[in-house]
Amino acid sequence: MDINKIMEMCVKRNASDIHLVVGRPPLLRIDNVLEKIEEGVLRPEDIVAFMKTITPPEYQKGIEEKGGTEFGFSFEKLGRFRVSVYRERNNLGIALRLIPYKIMTFEEIGLPSHIKELLYRSRGLILVTGPTGSGKTTTLATMIDHINKEKDYHILTVEDPIEYYHEHKKSIVTQREIGIDVPSFSEAVIRGLRQDPDVILIGEMRDLATMQAALTAAETGHLVFATLHTTGAGQTIDRLIDAFPTHQQEQIRIQLSLNVIAIISQLLLVKTVRPGRIATFEIMIATPAIQNLIRENKAFRITSELQTGIKYGMKSMDSSLLELYNRELITYEDLISKAFDPQHILTELESREGRKGKKRNP
Repeated sequence: MDINKIMEMCVKRNASDIHLVVGRPPLLRIDNVLEKIEEGVLRPEDIVAFMKTITPPEYQKGIEEKGGTEFGFSFEKLGRFRVSVYRERNNLGIALRLIPYKIMTFEEIGLPSHIKELLYRSRGLILVTGPTGSGKTTTLATMIDHINKEKDYHILTVEDPIEYYHEHKKSIVTQREIGIDVPSFSEAVIRGLRQDPDVILIGEMRDLATMQAALTAAETGHLVFATLHTTGAGQTIDRLIDAFPTHQQEQIRIQLSLNVIAIISQLLLVKTVRPGRIATFEIMIATPAIQNLIRENKAFRITSELQTGIKYGMKSMDSSLLELYNRELITYEDLISKAFDPQHILTELESREGRKGKKRNP
């Protein structure tokens, strides 16, 4: 079995991931389903050979010392892969995620065009949130590429690892990788403030120091993009504030209310008509009413504010899901299982069916 052939098949079949584990054939994740591409099972020596083929020597040391490593690499001209090599049951396993070279447009990912207006702000914080594999990196790459084409800016990205490569267009783009160019996210942001950036992208706010650095950067006149593994604006606000010590939380609420521009939460669902997946978005824009809810520690009320904030470009996750279901793009099971308030969705569907019945039987 040839690792290059497996990666080539991943690209051709538009798979999102490759899984290589001892005792199973090579597996591709296609539309969220794992499919085997060979009949023969992988042996321990196969995985070791695969690992040595794609893993740079400096990362192989990490496997010996820490039991695993992560890195990114380019595969010919077909795409990039984010790789995780790990130990399991005294063997090696490898997971590779495909990152296409082509950066998608707003239209291709389904993000509303009015979000572009937010990208022209001179300062503030835009958060893209969602579970692992929900397409956060792709959304951020689309936003950064739009700024890169439209503005004379210095864009600084801090990533672990670098996934999408950005060419210099109208802007210049400096991309720094954790563990290679700089030791940590927080240090990269703090040092980056001395490098005259206009825009800073933080691949993941995974600790308190990075969260504080992001808020400081936004407050001091930079447009900051970052991700969190949360679902929904209210949960995101609570997660950020709860990360800080109790005595700091009141100040952080004020800081966050003044600096957050938008929170975009997303999920990636399998389309009813395969192949392909489709993204669904919750969009929160920081209006004065939203800012007030953040300051007053009432993030739990943000969802209801989204439902009345359509004129500001806001949208709740449930309304986005219902819209996709009405267009027959997602299944009933996904609609109910992913909804924040399934009972409200069921009431909406029953009401709609009732109205249809009245029209048929006046």
